[in-house]
Amino acid sequence: MSFNYTVLDKDKQTEARRGKLETEHGSFQTPIFMPVGTQAAVKSISPPELKEIGAEIILGNTYHLSLRPGEELIEKAGGLHEFMNWDRPILTDSGGFQVFSLAELNKITDQGVHFQSHIDGARYFIDPERSIEIQNRLGADIIMAFDECPPGDADKKYVNKAVERTLKWAERCQKKHNPNSGQTLFGIIQGGVYKDLRQMCASELRDMNFAGYAVGGLSVGEKKEDMMRVLDFTVPELPEDKPRYLMGVGTPGDLLEGVQRGIDMFDCVLPTRLGRHGSCFTSRGRIKVRNAEYKEDFTPVDPECDCRVCENYTRAYIRHLLKRKEILGVRLTSYHNLYFYLQLMKKVRSAVSRGQLSQLCRDFYQKYGR
Repeated sequence: MSFNYTVLDKDKQTEARRGKLETEHGSFQTPIFMPVGTQAAVKSISPPELKEIGAEIILGNTYHLSLRPGEELIEKAGGLHEFMNWDRPILTDSGGFQVFSLAELNKITDQGVHFQSHIDGARYFIDPERSIEIQNRLGADIIMAFDECPPGDADKKYVNKAVERTLKWAERCQKKHNPNSGQTLFGIIQGGVYKDLRQMCASELRDMNFAGYAVGGLSVGEKKEDMMRVLDFTVPELPEDKPRYLMGVGTPGDLLEGVQRGIDMFDCVLPTRLGRHGSCFTSRGRIKVRNAEYKEDFTPVDPECDCRVCENYTRAYIRHLLKRKEILGVRLTSYHNLYFYLQLMKKVRSAVSRGQLSQLCRDFYQKYGR
């Protein structure tokens, strides 16, 4: 078996746990944050730098990579690992979220989705079998079932139909997937903010016995309290011995809230996206280092951080780079933000092991806020 998940410790005050997940390209401990490499690259950060920061698994995007450069070329290169020179685990999403959020949808049927590319308007069709085929050729360690991701404000009738399709498509993904490929397939739970739909979707996917389970369709416009409420009634429906992945979430506070509810894996574009816009995460909250107040601030981005950026550069210097549109500026802010996220998860894992997670969260909220 190239995939195995083991629960190592459980927190006594919350639903948090520390685990170990083994894949064909190495193992890592959870809870974990996964940097997003949409186009087979984490924006502005090289693979050696990702390792230096502490990244143990990264994401690739099925929709984007299938359009450019195409899964055929990546397969010829030896798969994503060889193509981007990354020898640690990779997870690819199914492409469903991007199809429903970026492309111009022409028609959604029970068979699949007809859409036009957001790049050039070219027409495509994707279904569960096609999604699995693309991901097989990309060669990621963990791949995702193709699902329908409804908008955050969708009514219950619409969401119910999306859940029905997601379940049927999950079965088709399992039939298409080769369990001896060295790749592991996760199911995705949909259901919007509706308790009965989430629980029904989770129950039926659990019966299909996926290797892991993702909670999708959150952070798509719903209120923060609704997202946490969804996790409260969804996560208990998931198997104890399988990894749980919250897709596309979120802020540092979101990660801590998710961990306390039993989530093991997270991904989000925020560290690099906000970094490119001059925002940095610090132990005292987020700051916009581009602002004029930092023009003569010769202190580190975060005085409590020991990353290479904070040890060598000041807020004033980074602000200067960003204002002058120097590429180094966004590299430094992105590097620091990813380090902040990965260090937070490292502290979380240690706190779970020591039975001190609640104290860590209280201390974090007091300094950083929620």
